[in-house]
Amino acid sequence: MKKREDKHRVLIIGASGFLGGAIYKELCSYFKTFGTYATTNKQFEKNHHFFQYNIEEDDIYEILDIVKPTIIISSLRGDFSKQVLMHQHLAEYVFSHKIKLLFLSSANVFDAYSKYPSYEEDKTYSNSIYGHFKIKIENMLLRLPKKQVAILRLPMVFGAQSPRINEISQNIKAKEPIEVFPNLIMNVTNDSKVTQQVHYIINRKKSGIFHLGSTDLVHHDDFIKEIASSLLLDEKAIYKRVYTTNNDRYLAVLPKFNKLPKHLQLISQDILTELKL
Repeated sequence: MKKREDKHRVLIIGASGFLGGAIYKELCSYFKTFGTYATTNKQFEKNHHFFQYNIEEDDIYEILDIVKPTIIISSLRGDFSKQVLMHQHLAEYVFSHKIKLLFLSSANVFDAYSKYPSYEEDKTYSNSIYGHFKIKIENMLLRLPKKQVAILRLPMVFGAQSPRINEISQNIKAKEPIEVFPNLIMNVTNDSKVTQQVHYIINRKKSGIFHLGSTDLVHHDDFIKEIASSLLLDEKAIYKRVYTTNNDRYLAVLPKFNKLPKHLQLISQDILTELKL
């Protein structure tokens, strides 16, 4: 029997999603862990630690009042403007109850910079709607006392059951082309490493901005081809090369200040190795 590490009550908003679900599985043996799910699901309905939450209709305060979390993890997908409003409510709750919020952000907060990888203290700047939305929430949360917030910027997330891997497999089996970006240099991660990193950040009471990508960089097209090879589907794969620019373009988040211990770092090869198991 795994013992609970302390008296934390963790609420994962978006626990029915790929990453939120992986984080729930990692934490639920150690902390009193609760989650939200969006669409009706018998499996979640039977679990008294899960609450149905529709961002279009429901008020997050109701769930906060029931759960009384000491840590909130936001890994929600959905309408951007509704998410901004929900995070305003979360920020108010976190501030007034002196608790902590971990926000899963994205490398896209830097997608307007293309010449270099990005580090924690670099100024955010995005050309995409998605990047703008993440920046808006980050800026809101960065106004909270530093110890109450951890912003986790993630690159592309892979993993055996990830939507990206499923899409690659489905495209190959359906003989449909996979879009690859030959000029895109990025770093990557997977669900199993992100969940360990989240657990560590909670345990060690860490706060601030974290860049949780692989320590090495890869070209998008090479990495996708290596994934197909790891899945033993490379001979059947068809690729559609997409050139958004003639020059190499970086979308990578590397740590310089908030480095995690060696056992919590990963290289891109670790992701490919896990897919082969």
